[in-house]
Amino acid sequence: MNNPLSYPLEQLMTIKKNRFDQAIKILAQKKEILEKAKEKLYLTTKERDEVLQHKTAKLTQMREASDEGASTDKIQQMKLYLKVVEGKLAEKQAKVVEQQKQVDLAQKQVDLATEEVFQRKKDLEKLEMHKQEWEKEVRYWTEQKEAIEQDEQGSATHTLRKRDVETRKKSKTDE
Repeated sequence: MNNPLSYPLEQLMTIKKNRFDQAIKILAQKKEILEKAKEKLYLTTKERDEVLQHKTAKLTQMREASDEGASTDKIQQMKLYLKVVEGKLAEKQAKVVEQQKQVDLAQKQVDLATEEVFQRKKDLEKLEMHKQEWEKEVRYWTEQKEAIEQDEQGSATHTLRKRDVETRKKSKTDE
């Protein structure tokens, strides 16, 4: 091709490429947020489990004290302390539930960002396929045009040679 044409949708292609790149960055950010939320959930669950173990240990201690015949005051004191521990446990459980909601929300965000990346990639691929088809068509029409020009040149050359041959024959017969 002598004069390659520029793809008319090149700017749109650049925009779609930028959107795709941006979607990938957003997906990476969302995944990082999800990982942090999962880490925080792990830590809050661990804290809750520690309080639960503490409660179980104190409950066992109170039962053993009761079995040993400990004083009623001591058992009452242990029951009050167990209520405090149960309050802490409920608080920790609420934190775990809240953090699980955060993890679920972050997971939804990652899923949406993944879908967005997929859609952007699909749009970009469609445009790239269109560009390839357009380039094939331009090549075809350019080759057709060049073939027509060559045919015209060949025809003109043939006509000139034919005329030249006829002129020579005339000049030989005139002599």
